[in-house]
Amino acid sequence: ESYLDGYNYSSGEQYNDDEDRPSFENLLTKKGTLVDHLMWQLNLSRFEGTELEVSVEIIGNIDDDGYLRSTVEDLARTTGTSEEFVEGLLRRVQDFDPPGVAARNLQECLLIQVQQFGMQGGVVDSILRHHLKDLEARRYKQIARALGVGIQDILTAAKIIAGLDPKPGHIFAQDEIQYISPDIFVYKVGDDYVVTLNDEGMPMLRINPYYADARIKELDSGTEEYVSDKMRSALWLIKSIQQRQRTIFRAAKSIVKFQREFFERGIECLRPLVLRDVAEDIGMHESTISRVTTNKYMHTPQGIFEMKYFFNSAISITGGDFIASESVKRKIKELIEAEDPRKPLSDQTLAEMLASGNINIARRTVTKYREMLRLGSSSERKRMF
Repeated sequence: ESYLDGYNYSSGEQYNDDEDRPSFENLLTKKGTLVDHLMWQLNLSRFEGTELEVSVEIIGNIDDDGYLRSTVEDLARTTGTSEEFVEGLLRRVQDFDPPGVAARNLQECLLIQVQQFGMQGGVVDSILRHHLKDLEARRYKQIARALGVGIQDILTAAKIIAGLDPKPGHIFAQDEIQYISPDIFVYKVGDDYVVTLNDEGMPMLRINPYYADARIKELDSGTEEYVSDKMRSALWLIKSIQQRQRTIFRAAKSIVKFQREFFERGIECLRPLVLRDVAEDIGMHESTISRVTTNKYMHTPQGIFEMKYFFNSAISITGGDFIASESVKRKIKELIEAEDPRKPLSDQTLAEMLASGNINIARRTVTKYREMLRLGSSSERKRMF
């Protein structure tokens, strides 16, 4: 295959320097994202093989506020590793800058910062571990009695805690509005779903005709070897991008096949799906599927979703069937939104309500999912009202 012919370069004799020179706009850069910052640190760290792949997956599941939006259990299932292995890597990622990143909840976020600032083991550490609710309620005397310290020590610790960052990722927030351009379009045509790549965002790559023609001119051996080497590199890059686009397309088609009910009826029909399912379906490695679905978006009849959204762990329900964890989170969110704000639902009540709908999960699982949704406890929601 000739990538010179396939990538739209003119074979004319006249060359316009302005056309071949990179535009000023292409030289502009914008503020790096939190993910960029974490990946930069990851590449400087000693992560290899599976450690590197799982760490990339962890970083890919950190939201804009800097919190881990997936569970260790889900990450272990997705990557085919153990929870202990993922937990160990998570601890290492939590040592990255900014302090508090990759935490699973506010308490862990603040404790990570305390540890990095060398304040572990003191009054601040004890308050965060055992008296965070009392601190929120400003029960300073009660905390002082429990810790056996003076009230002034508690006030000083409270001031330090107030200075910690509850959203460590916010410093990387983009000031400008971020518009999402889908990488994949999914249309329903008759009874089938058609998947197409969005090529508008892809530059039309080509070999500069000047250098392409330079190969056939009389050059000294050193120059000819240099030009040929750069030509091979350019062709390899073009071929790699083509291959990546094909992989994204195949992964998208596989997702549509597995999640057809979602496209038909919505989030309540999102089915459990892990990277391994798609990888085996299209004959690729799980790490490849993870890379090509990160920060890639799909425009569907149900709205625009990140491709990773369609990967969910399985929650067992009555009758031996399974439901996607994302669907369970959605149901918890809907129940809380519909509650009487004067009498908020406890996590135990939420678990019982889910059980009445054949979704049997423990109260602690409800708590975990509620915290992932950034929803307060029943007492916190009542205070807000």
